[in-house]
Amino acid sequence: MGYFRLTKASNVSLSTWSRHLSFSILVPTVLLVALGWAAIARHEALAGLGHGLLGRQVVWSVLGLAVLLAATLPDYRRLIPWSYALFGVALVLLVAVYFFPPVNYARRWIRLGPIGFQPSEFAKLAYVLALACWLMYRENQRRLRGLVIPLTITLLPVLLILREPDLGTALVFLPVFFAVVFTAGARWRDLLVLVALGVLAVPLVWSQMSGEQRGRVGALFHQTTADQTPSDEAYHLHQAKQVVALGGVRGSWIDGQPVDDPAAYRLPEAQSDFVFCVVGERFGWPGMAALLGLFGFLVWRGLAIAAATREPFGRLLAAGVMALVAVEVLINTGMTVGLLPITGLSLPLVSYGGSGLVAHLLMLGLVTNVAMHPGYEMGKEPFRFVESR
Repeated sequence: MGYFRLTKASNVSLSTWSRHLSFSILVPTVLLVALGWAAIARHEALAGLGHGLLGRQVVWSVLGLAVLLAATLPDYRRLIPWSYALFGVALVLLVAVYFFPPVNYARRWIRLGPIGFQPSEFAKLAYVLALACWLMYRENQRRLRGLVIPLTITLLPVLLILREPDLGTALVFLPVFFAVVFTAGARWRDLLVLVALGVLAVPLVWSQMSGEQRGRVGALFHQTTADQTPSDEAYHLHQAKQVVALGGVRGSWIDGQPVDDPAAYRLPEAQSDFVFCVVGERFGWPGMAALLGLFGFLVWRGLAIAAATREPFGRLLAAGVMALVAVEVLINTGMTVGLLPITGLSLPLVSYGGSGLVAHLLMLGLVTNVAMHPGYEMGKEPFRFVESR
């Protein structure tokens, strides 16, 4: 079946927009962004820095929240004809990073004067849009051979991002693929076959990993205690766990700092990859539990929106975005406490960084847009919007 025709009835008026704006998505999103501000401010205090990082994050947050609200205004279905083009642009940008100077031995950024952005962050959304567009009216994903093209769509950005190298970002695409094709009707049996093929490919993936990446995987199985000196590969994990431990149960916000030695709090990339550790140090167990609870509520509401949406593109889009957020949270928090290897993946909405923050707020704006179009009925005009009561 081809694309359905958009009609005037599918546009949502301003009054309808204000009444149906999904605060169950907006409120936890804003709280998580604010928690990120507090963690970044704490990192600057521990590192003896000014407030430059926090100031830039606030600017990006305001810009990102404006993007989120703007994304709720037009009907999200207008993205359908543009989905493949946006995915193509994302792939071109992922290739373009190789023509720019590396940053910390990795080619992940495109810089034009003072402005820089990370294409892989926006490639996540473009990938979800392309996958949802391909699957929305098809039935062949219910057979194994019907998963070949969706898997190919997935592997294109994965291979380009692995070459940057950025193992953490590359890892999130495959779980999102499984979540979206399952939502589209793929059978468990076929998905298990793909998982088995993936396991067989592990030696090949291992051979293509850098020495640093393999060392970090090995450090997961040889973790040091607090009184041991970590190896170079285990240093980040050792310091991450130490910073969390320094927060204790209630955190330094209530109990104060247990030690005065700044070296004890030294943690590379604490404002981005290891921001969860800073939350634990500052706010203790309640802070970490609140952060995970907010993410859990956000993902639950997003999946509930997907389940309540009858239009297939919106359902797959919402499911893909929430699967992406859930996977990123699990990988980031798991690696900072020693349950998963260190991969260099930031925590969505909380970590420092403009590209990731704006991209995730844009994605959540589209999920909110889907929530504002919960049902469609067949009438004189195709797929006419029905305002929920």
